[in-house]
Amino acid sequence: MTLLDRTDRHSRPLTGPEYTVTEPATGEALGSVTLATPEDVEAAAQAARAAQTAWAKAPHFVRAGVLRKAGDLFTAHAELREWLVREAGSIPGKADFELHVAAQECYEAAALASRPAGQVLPTEEPRLSYTRRVPVGVVGVIAPFNAPLILSIRSVAPALALGNAVVLKPDPRTAVCGGLALAAVFAEAGLPEGVLHVLPGGPEAGEALVADPHIPVISFTGSTAAGRAVGEAAGRHLKRAHLELGGNSALIVLEDADLDAVISTAAWGSFFHQGQICMTAGRHLVHASLYDEYVDRLAARAESLAVGDPHREQVHLGPLIDRTQLGKVHGLVEASTASGAKLAAGGTHDRLFYRPTVLTDADDLTPAYTEEVFGPVAPVRSFTTPDEAVALATASPYGLSLGIVTADPVRGLELSDRIPTGIVHINDQTVNDEAVAPFGGVAASGTGSRVGGDANLEAFTDLRWTTVRADVARYPF
Repeated sequence: MTLLDRTDRHSRPLTGPEYTVTEPATGEALGSVTLATPEDVEAAAQAARAAQTAWAKAPHFVRAGVLRKAGDLFTAHAELREWLVREAGSIPGKADFELHVAAQECYEAAALASRPAGQVLPTEEPRLSYTRRVPVGVVGVIAPFNAPLILSIRSVAPALALGNAVVLKPDPRTAVCGGLALAAVFAEAGLPEGVLHVLPGGPEAGEALVADPHIPVISFTGSTAAGRAVGEAAGRHLKRAHLELGGNSALIVLEDADLDAVISTAAWGSFFHQGQICMTAGRHLVHASLYDEYVDRLAARAESLAVGDPHREQVHLGPLIDRTQLGKVHGLVEASTASGAKLAAGGTHDRLFYRPTVLTDADDLTPAYTEEVFGPVAPVRSFTTPDEAVALATASPYGLSLGIVTADPVRGLELSDRIPTGIVHINDQTVNDEAVAPFGGVAASGTGSRVGGDANLEAFTDLRWTTVRADVARYPF
């Protein structure tokens, strides 16, 4: 029996259609899952609410123990690595990173269980006055396909550690490594029955999750368009929605940057996991004095990268997730060249394998520069002054991540203070993640840092004011 056979206690029988999970590199069927209907969401939410009370009352060391055990299991079960490679199209190094982060998310979440829960407040009355953080009850998590394990566990783990139950809806394309794998791990780790429910499903299931009265908090990761719909629906139901959305992050290369060092950083920022990362460097803003050499070097690096099946070959880039995503990426590249941008590298594909692409002469009419591509495309644009770099970086509606490369880190920090963004990296590219750090964007990239570190306390608990008197209070009437 493998780990993924042990999902029964955390995967209620679902009633929707069967969905075939395929390997994007080959089109081979890896298995099938049953999708959730709105009725399944309703049943899971009710069961989660019923199970949550006892879980919240469990001693903190019991909850912490389950999370620590889950962290150990993410590194112990080797088959999860293969699922991340085959189901999500990850290269092995990216799969290893996801498993590492998943374990760290569980270990960090375990520490939340014993965090101080509130404060004693001064009061004018003869009473004890204090605040206490209490679980919200049931947390709904909607996770995408691109980093399926990380983007599920980073909400699931802290929500559970703080005494909540969870209903998780992974993307059907990565239902195993983004959903069933978590159910299996937590089942083996000793999570009580009914506390976690995994419901792969489409938009209808997501809409039901947001609308369900038993689920007061939604943690959503996905596109800005879908996030707006989730936020609007959550607002109608007066519930909190933590939205981690798209990005079109800028990598600013100042005139004092070392090009020998920066090209590796630049290529990784745009081409890691085929560019299917919300933090991908989608706009390369390069000082005019370095522009021509930067383009030549980045194009040469792109041409040198191997693209292919990450399960059967040693490659730098695997496949895009499906033909829909391929059509979007290639359509944006073709529209960009039609509007005047030039191909310095790439722009071609074989099946779902898209060559890393460098576009030069990008401007405000270049679709691949102004929009989130979610593919391995690096548009490059020049600037001449720091003020112009700031203006270009802030022109995007997104505000997720920012990279600045310079020989003067203090200058880089000063520049970053002028650019609205949720994350800043000086002398690094835009794609970074750690379990201890708050994560989130501003503007069209989301509602700020809502997961990671201390942000988890705000995300998955309510702050309750309580007073206690020795005698019943008396009033004038």
